[in-house]
Amino acid sequence: MSADQPSESTLLSWKRESEGNHHLVGLLVGLSGIFILAEGSLTKKWPALAYAWPACFLLSGLFVLVYSDTELWPFGHKPWILGTITNPEVIQHKLFAVLLLGVGLSEAVRVRRALKSVWLALVFPVLAVAGSVLLLFHAHSTGMRGPNHMAIMARIQAEHFSYAVTGFGIGLTKGLADIATKWQIVFAKTWPILMVVLGVLLMRYVE
Repeated sequence: MSADQPSESTLLSWKRESEGNHHLVGLLVGLSGIFILAEGSLTKKWPALAYAWPACFLLSGLFVLVYSDTELWPFGHKPWILGTITNPEVIQHKLFAVLLLGVGLSEAVRVRRALKSVWLALVFPVLAVAGSVLLLFHAHSTGMRGPNHMAIMARIQAEHFSYAVTGFGIGLTKGLADIATKWQIVFAKTWPILMVVLGVLLMRYVE
């Protein structure tokens, strides 16, 4: 083994960390979809639960921002800023974190103000589509090492493509759900169902 080649135990640790990250985010995204579907009945009894699904996105964003790359400070030895800007995969992780936080914040503001602001309504669909496009170009260095790396990378790319397609569907149907048409009720149910689907796909992620 060369000096710069990670050991088998290191590769396994990276694999477990990456899978765990996807699974936790998937759990929170799936929960957010369930909260939205049950929102009508839940918020009548507990109005504060209207913030539950935006909170799921905020927690996801904070987790990805802080914990998605443990080689960075304060968990690892690399300085946070330098370690981020010199690694395309880490940059993408932080961009995903910003997108998740943007969705959570914008939707929490909508709940708090109880307004139908046009620009606030556009934030979620736009960020969902942007995140889906970013997924199509997501670098993933963990799967590029070790035995059978070509098969591993093909599976990872297929998984991320499924996330991108589902995310695009979420963005599209969420945007249409805020437009008064005869299909509005259908779209209002479709996008949270797709959120649950995305959550399940993420929780099934394997490298």
